[in-house]
Amino acid sequence: MREKLMLKCGNCGRHNYVRTKNKRTMTQKFEIKKYCPDCRGHHDHKESKISKG
Repeated sequence: MREKLMLKCGNCGRHNYVRTKNKRTMTQKFEIKKYCPDCRGHHDHKESKISKG
């Protein structure tokens, strides 16, 4: 029941991290402040889906 997702930087829009989350216990979108190597700073990273293909 775990779903893979990518974390997208809120500042530059690049995908930097891959995580998994349990869809049953965590129904809202995941958001965390992490380091972005492209922006060279800590910014909010939001959940985005990985394309299946």
